[in-house]
Amino acid sequence: MIMIERQVGCSVPDEVFQQAAAACFLSMGISRPCALSLLLTDNARIRDINHTWRGMDQATDVLSFPSLSLAPDRLFNQDDPASLEAWDSETGAFYLGDIIISVDKAQEQSAQLGHGLRREMLYLFVHGLCHLLGFDHETREDQLHMRKQEELTLQAVTGELTPDDDQLLQAARAARAQAYVPYSNYRVGAALLCEDGRVFTGCNVENISYGLTNCAERTAVFKAVSEGAQRFEAIAIAADQTAPWPCGACRQVMSEFAPKLRVLVTWDGEQSEMTSLDRLLPHSFLSFQEDRNG
Repeated sequence: MIMIERQVGCSVPDEVFQQAAAACFLSMGISRPCALSLLLTDNARIRDINHTWRGMDQATDVLSFPSLSLAPDRLFNQDDPASLEAWDSETGAFYLGDIIISVDKAQEQSAQLGHGLRREMLYLFVHGLCHLLGFDHETREDQLHMRKQEELTLQAVTGELTPDDDQLLQAARAARAQAYVPYSNYRVGAALLCEDGRVFTGCNVENISYGLTNCAERTAVFKAVSEGAQRFEAIAIAADQTAPWPCGACRQVMSEFAPKLRVLVTWDGEQSEMTSLDRLLPHSFLSFQEDRNG
């Protein structure tokens, strides 16, 4: 049972969230009745909640507040007093906790990734639900375990997994619109696909001193690393008129984390090519990351 409160308009019907929860419970072998609350709100409200309860004064896409101390391999232990306390006699179910989703953020991210709002809202809901069930992404192993469960659930509901190449290219084209290029007028956008399924976008940011200009590729990489992601599968790079092959500095920065990264470039809104980073930079400076990424 999901108790849904809508503070803002959203075209995704309640049934979609109910189906996603049922698919998640089924794939995890959960047969006990469960309940949770889902709040659909805007950036201002989720920022206020994030600041009040997590000390972070910024809007985010989804927040989860578990009521139970669970782990994916340890669910609803009847001998655990905390589990018994979470039993809600009114609903006849274990109360898992609360999920808050910013519809504003979901709309922004769905536009960047080139897929519909329904797909983005489903992902955010499933991500939040996995947190309520004890999944986390503090370590790489935890990230992969959580991502696998998310994909199993999303596949059951939508048949979709991680963004494909076309979606990644579309996300790069969307990121290009944010470029700050008063000196060259050459807009570039990038979309970096991480091993855990997350996508980080970036644009080029110029500076009057020129040497301090940052390329779209490095913007995306730095954003990803600052959010705890260091394992990358592919990057899409988009420009207006000519093929935006990454510069030497970007090649070396990307090689630090993924020497064999797939590189997709697109220009004029249609043309595209694909190669790998080791072909673009066959003799890079090596790092300890190379053994880890193969």
